[in-house]
Amino acid sequence: MQQVETKAPRRSRLAADLALLAVIGLVLVAALGAGGATLYRQFYGPSAFVVRYLDLLSEGRAADALRVPGVAIDRETLQSAGIGATASEALLRHSALAPLTDVEVVSEESDGDGTAVTVSYRAGDHEGTTTFAVAQDGWAGVTPNWRFTTSPLAVVDLTLRGADQFAVNGFEMDRRQVSPAGAEAAPLDPLPLLVFTPGLYAVTVDTAIAKSDGVGVLADSPLATTPVDLQTDPTEEFVSVVQQRVEEFLTACTSQQVLQPTACPFGLEVSNRIASLPTWSIADQPQVTVVPDGGHWKIPPTDAVAHVEVKIRSLFDGSIQEVSEDVAFQVDGSVTILPDGSASIRIGSPGEDEPED
Repeated sequence: MQQVETKAPRRSRLAADLALLAVIGLVLVAALGAGGATLYRQFYGPSAFVVRYLDLLSEGRAADALRVPGVAIDRETLQSAGIGATASEALLRHSALAPLTDVEVVSEESDGDGTAVTVSYRAGDHEGTTTFAVAQDGWAGVTPNWRFTTSPLAVVDLTLRGADQFAVNGFEMDRRQVSPAGAEAAPLDPLPLLVFTPGLYAVTVDTAIAKSDGVGVLADSPLATTPVDLQTDPTEEFVSVVQQRVEEFLTACTSQQVLQPTACPFGLEVSNRIASLPTWSIADQPQVTVVPDGGHWKIPPTDAVAHVEVKIRSLFDGSIQEVSEDVAFQVDGSVTILPDGSASIRIGSPGEDEPED
């Protein structure tokens, strides 16, 4: 009897093999797609573009960060954003940057032609988040280019009281170098300073005249203006110099042998005639303090005591009386910081100007 071979099992196995190959192919395509999407997000997408910019700031590469498309802006754009066209670029440099750490992409949301990328980070001891607006800017071969549609620069509007020299993140500056008015800058004119966002900017003062522990500003909003008002305190050295000049001024007043020394805060009134020239001395010098007064300083009213020795002749009977009297008075004044860094000390009113380095 002849044996007949059936083909049904072979066809069944072939179909199973083809189905398995199809499944493997789909898995490979999905894996390639997922890998491509991951590669795109990590290296070529809008989030990768933003992270590269933040990496440049973290590394202190300010010049390279300024070359990132959409970062540098013209004066017209500054004005349209409500920022003065004369804002200083002095802080857009390596020495004024503080490092960023723990940078992570929080979200990436497309909106028409643009994409909003939100990142979190740590700047010093501060945690923050910032949203950047980016859009595609052509192609580089098969990969897209990107640019910021809103510049990540911002402005710190600094009002500095009692000093002209200050430092931002250790980078030393002078008001007259960054003010639009230059050497003619008024003490309380705000100083608009362009900064990168995000960034932590610590403003401190440490001069012979003034000091301040400073204030930290976290610039985290592109094209935003953050006002900063920093009040300094007088140094012990400065107060000591003012004390010395006040004492010298009062001592000079005692050389005038009159009952009312000219332009001096003390004197003696009598209704009779003097029979000898008065002799003045300072019995108790004032212990002056120096307090803020707008952009300058002032000496608040401080108690002191002068002493006078004089002979008085009575108009009634011609008798002579020897007077030895303490005369209490108060001294005050103002201290103005001059453009050359010296201080003009004005004692009382009208007072006198006495420069002191």
